[in-house]
Amino acid sequence: DIAPENTLWVGAWWIGFLGAGAASLLISIPILGYPQRLPGSQRYIVMRVSEAHQLKDGSHKKASDPDFGKTVKDLPRSVLLLLKNPTFIFLCLAGATEATLIAGMSTFGPKFLESQFSLSASEAATFFGYLVVPAGGGGTFLGGFLVNKFKLRCSGIIKLCLLCTVSSLLAIFIFFIHCPNMPMAGVTQMYEGSALPGGHLNLTAACNAECGCLQETYSPVCGSDDIMYYSPCHAGCKEVSENLRHGKKVYHECSCVEKTLLPGPGDAEAGKCTSSCAKRPLLLFFMFVVILFTFLSSIPALTATLRCVSDRQRSFALGIQWIVVRTLGGIPGPIAFGSMIDKSCLLWQDQCGEQGSCYVYQNSAMSRYTLVAGLVYKVLGTTFFIVACLLYKPPPAESAAGSSDASENGNGDLQEHKPSLPAEEDI
Repeated sequence: DIAPENTLWVGAWWIGFLGAGAASLLISIPILGYPQRLPGSQRYIVMRVSEAHQLKDGSHKKASDPDFGKTVKDLPRSVLLLLKNPTFIFLCLAGATEATLIAGMSTFGPKFLESQFSLSASEAATFFGYLVVPAGGGGTFLGGFLVNKFKLRCSGIIKLCLLCTVSSLLAIFIFFIHCPNMPMAGVTQMYEGSALPGGHLNLTAACNAECGCLQETYSPVCGSDDIMYYSPCHAGCKEVSENLRHGKKVYHECSCVEKTLLPGPGDAEAGKCTSSCAKRPLLLFFMFVVILFTFLSSIPALTATLRCVSDRQRSFALGIQWIVVRTLGGIPGPIAFGSMIDKSCLLWQDQCGEQGSCYVYQNSAMSRYTLVAGLVYKVLGTTFFIVACLLYKPPPAESAAGSSDASENGNGDLQEHKPSLPAEEDI
């Protein structure tokens, strides 16, 4: 009869995927109703100025051929053109580093909050959702808005991505600080209160020696002395009741728990002790900033990718970029972060002699390893954006004369160039 606060609890994790899949299916129905080309789009295609990276040998002009890309024979040539485009390559690599961070943090972000603030798994996941939804969603919308508002061209968009990456790089130094671990008898300290050497467990004491407690049964309780215990058995508890107000089990006559005022055995409540970390608001604020600026560069980076390649290669370029981002970022991201965070584990689950999942992390080590992983990938992302910006070679200035405000999808201020089309400003 375990409760959601118990570490052995497995919730209905699949409901989120089911809901998202059903929503995607419903949204796809009206999308199918759109035509291949929107009415009036041809006018903007003609007026749009190409911002594709200019190759020294002029081979980028091959992609402007109307017949290019219509047969499978053009596939190798198209791949070669993209590989010869350094701006596109480094934008893909920068996207892979950002995807690594996003995948790693989305997987282990709740685990980080759970350990730092001594929360249950469900509380930590809910907390992380409150953090990610406004930061991630707001950053995504804000990135697209800034590109459109300031009518940025390709080089300007890459510089915006670079600014966002540097901002999140600076904010990631917040992981220098951490919340202290809640004291846990036999794990972080001895039962009599003295410090326990790191990496050593001593769950048996005189107060629970006769209880025959099993290490396989991990069910943390918080004693009235604000010390956590491995399980009610390890706290030496003899009786149990239920707190009607909180719905949690309360254990009585715990021989290892000392009463704060009166002598004798104290009580313990199921679940972890509540952390009163004074650094929580600061940590949450800067985590919000890191997530905000990471997502803020996502849409501008996508727009820069579309603009630095020839018009007829855009769909193919997106496909190649998606493969690179997934292969180098989305898939290895959780693996890299997981291996880093595992190094900070204090207490491993023992499953029939084999190592299982981690029960207790050392908060200082977890923050340190998260900082190292974040710095490595953010520095790589910053480097890739810098190289992409330096190597980008825009078309000659004379070819863009009179059309410098035209954007990639025709949303520029066309009234300046076409006074006869007053309604185009709003399209």
